[in-house]
Amino acid sequence: MMRRLLALSTLLAGLPFTVAHAEGTFSFQQTPGELPKTVAPETYVIDLETDPEHLTLKGQETIDVNVLTDAQDIVLNQAGLKLSTAILDGTHHATITQNDTAETATLHFEQAVSKGPHTLAISYTGPILKTPNGLYINDYTSAKGEKRRMLVTQFEVADARRMFPGWDEPAFKASFQLNVTLPFDDAAVSNMPIIGTTQQDTKTKRVSFAPTPRMSSYLLALVAGDMGAVHGGADGTDMSVYAPAGLEEQGRYALESAEKILPYYNTYFGVKYPLPKMDMLAIPGNYQAGAMENWGALTYIDNVLLFDPKNSTPRTRELIHEVVAHEMAHQWSGDLVTMGWWNNIWLNEGFASWMEIKVTDKLNPQWDIWPRQHDTREETMAIDALATTHPIQQTIHNVSEANSAFDSISYGKGELVIRMLEGWLGEDKFRDGMRAYMKAHAYGNATSQDLWNALSSTSGEDVAKVARSFTEQPGIPLVNVTSFCQNDQATYTLTQSRFTIHDPQAQPLTWSIPVVAGGPGLPSKTIVLGTEPVTITTPHCGAPFKLNLGESGYYRVAYDKNAFAALSASISKFSAVDRANLLGDQYALFRAGQAGLAPYLDLVDRLTTAHESDIAVLEEIIDRLETIDLYEIGNPVRDDFQAYARSRLAPVLARLGWDEKPHENVLDTMLRPSVISALGAFNDPKVTAEAKRRFALWKNNPASLRPDLVAAVTTIAMKNADEQTWAFMADKVRTTQATELKLRYFAALASATNPDLIRKTVELAYTGAIPNGRIARSLAVVAVSSENPDLVWQLVKEHEANIRPHLAPWSQDDFLATIAAHSNSPQVLAALQSDPWATKTTGSKIATAKAVNTINARQDAIRATQTQIHDWLSTHH
Repeated sequence: MMRRLLALSTLLAGLPFTVAHAEGTFSFQQTPGELPKTVAPETYVIDLETDPEHLTLKGQETIDVNVLTDAQDIVLNQAGLKLSTAILDGTHHATITQNDTAETATLHFEQAVSKGPHTLAISYTGPILKTPNGLYINDYTSAKGEKRRMLVTQFEVADARRMFPGWDEPAFKASFQLNVTLPFDDAAVSNMPIIGTTQQDTKTKRVSFAPTPRMSSYLLALVAGDMGAVHGGADGTDMSVYAPAGLEEQGRYALESAEKILPYYNTYFGVKYPLPKMDMLAIPGNYQAGAMENWGALTYIDNVLLFDPKNSTPRTRELIHEVVAHEMAHQWSGDLVTMGWWNNIWLNEGFASWMEIKVTDKLNPQWDIWPRQHDTREETMAIDALATTHPIQQTIHNVSEANSAFDSISYGKGELVIRMLEGWLGEDKFRDGMRAYMKAHAYGNATSQDLWNALSSTSGEDVAKVARSFTEQPGIPLVNVTSFCQNDQATYTLTQSRFTIHDPQAQPLTWSIPVVAGGPGLPSKTIVLGTEPVTITTPHCGAPFKLNLGESGYYRVAYDKNAFAALSASISKFSAVDRANLLGDQYALFRAGQAGLAPYLDLVDRLTTAHESDIAVLEEIIDRLETIDLYEIGNPVRDDFQAYARSRLAPVLARLGWDEKPHENVLDTMLRPSVISALGAFNDPKVTAEAKRRFALWKNNPASLRPDLVAAVTTIAMKNADEQTWAFMADKVRTTQATELKLRYFAALASATNPDLIRKTVELAYTGAIPNGRIARSLAVVAVSSENPDLVWQLVKEHEANIRPHLAPWSQDDFLATIAAHSNSPQVLAALQSDPWATKTTGSKIATAKAVNTINARQDAIRATQTQIHDWLSTHH
């Protein structure tokens, strides 16, 4: 799935930031969970009667179970359902007790149920939800302008229990045979092909799907509505992309991408995709997960699956490919082989995040995708350096904690650590280990240790020693480099420590770090750095010597004065990814208080003066300049800094121009909007004037502006918009049905800085213009883009009772913390910490602590930036 003023120690008290040390291979009885391991399901036959008009469902299910331990009570999950009867083996009626807080039902029998196979029959009723979780409705307007209602499921982490009672934990794998009564005209898709359709009456039909393979409950899926599809296939597997009727052709690019990805995965994993079909479904709007890997019925919010040539951008094309590749990778890592419990969610998400980039690079080398993962690295490490980070593999006690684990550590750090391991072991040995892992655990569950064992077996290396140091403890290693010159030979000594930001009480840790070192004219060398210092000798003192060549390692590097001077003087001789890597590490050292801001800005000066043109390097520079600019809010020197930032980027725009050139490199096409947006943010008068001119033309003729420039132009135009201009854009948000465009226009509105317009934008977000699944993140966009997060916090609190009913349960915990995290106000932080939601669940405690830590770290950076920037500008510009 593609998803502070109180003392930090007080906020963290009792929080489950515990490390899952000494994990073994998978054992059903030993794997964590909330349900007892006394009964395990084998097969479900589920009959549903849905009433989408009245939002109700009726269900009957027959479950073949294996009783592992004699017991009078059988405990299973339910959430929001009402169980009316439960009968064992056709004769034994259970007394049913439901615990809605624990989301369980206990079936009590007069006599103990004996070990062995039994059959359980349950009748129940429940609601169809409006929020995007469980079985829910998705109301939208069709391509013809007609109101439509779609049924959708979203079960991860623990919402299958909202559609049927069952063992809703990943270790309880079973086969599912689904039968469902639906409106007669609806197209219906589930994990497996349809095996029968029977007309019930003039309005309804009963659709039966083939039984699934053994899989976890959260992977079951059902989507039904007015849909069309484009069809294809690859390697003997039927493949389709479904979309709201009339939009199906926009799924053609995703289908063509999937047809190329599937053969690659079949070969890579050494296990052919096992289902007879793979359907991908575009869900219009009300879909919060982003995308979900339901086995054989992959669901996506429509803007990451549908490509509209008239309105989509090159970035959209790339995003679709990556997200399709991510969810398809899950068909093996996650679906075929599933983590035993949510403490290993990174096995699903980190691996799929790595594989999506790997296959995207293989099939689209022109996108230069690996160097551009520098952005993911910086975002991930910025979080991993804080006190509120957690190990990739952490102890998860309950569903609330499980939901909080779908974060940058599980996704981003998981991806980057896997890339490091592959680089260390070599592509072939790593692939062979993955093949052995898939074959050994197909249709079952696994732990991280199972993966390390497979990789060790094929590589001959002690993979667990290296991998566990990164997955079972939090944070980032810092490799310190000191240099010594004698007889024109340079000797570099490497030691390690822990890299932290705003964490003076951080526990000292040690990693086993695969380090790749070298430089122009020097042979590269790979070592594993442990607790003892390592020395490397190279010819020629003063020659540039760099660690983390190719940025394939998950660590920061700090060089002594002489080593850094040599690198700085020769930075343009390194590859683009190494230039970006040097920049990223140097700015991070500033954030950590281990270096000044000047060395970073000196590197920026050196590169931009040398006419830097690579997108990965320039977007690193843009991101950091924009961050510094935000830190300068309220500082008299901000105008001077913006003038400096404009001077660095204006030559880049002069090279690119506003309009796409014939036969232009696609990376330049992607870079142009970033440069224009940044110059607009830095109040470049020429860029602002040109953006407003193009905006005026676009208002009357949308075809006058290329799709990739719409976001940049409208955002600049809206920054200081008047009420009439705001109303024009707000009307486009309300009336535009395509999610890609709706969110693009809303993001432009969010940049308005007038307080009265901010109020209107916040109200627009939760009053129907934005689908439920995107309300929370849209409000967060307003908080950061308006440069007035305190007002957004105030408005959210005023209208919280109207907003929360639109949010899925798993997004409730961090809703307020996500808004407050953009503020620097002591009053906002105090209000967050005293709010009942701050301590309502374990997940909300975690979210609150993260917000506090983020803000305190940012305040350190603001003080350091404002202290240092004036002196640097006065001496350099």
